[in-house]
Amino acid sequence: MDFELRAVPKPKHKRFKRTAKQRGQITGDVYDKALERSGGYCERCGKGGYLQCAHLIRRWKVETETTVNDVAMLCGPSTNTGTCHNIIDYTRKGKEWAAEYREKLYKMNG
Repeated sequence: MDFELRAVPKPKHKRFKRTAKQRGQITGDVYDKALERSGGYCERCGKGGYLQCAHLIRRWKVETETTVNDVAMLCGPSTNTGTCHNIIDYTRKGKEWAAEYREKLYKMNG
């Protein structure tokens, strides 16, 4: 069995579809609008203090780019058990709240 190496030239075109990381990126404009909408309070429980801009859906489900309707300002950090960001990331009840809240935002903002 003889094997022969056939070099294929690298394609010159760029990737057509943006990666999930690129589509899920929260821009400064989106962050500012979400913070303004929340008024500096958690959009789930109403607490003030340390807030994080959290995706209401997974980044790989975002089709084109993250909009202000895809995120919410939640108390965090997401790694601490009991915070709203942790709840929507890791519990069924939290994921249901996130889906309902995102739907509500899209109805309000068109």
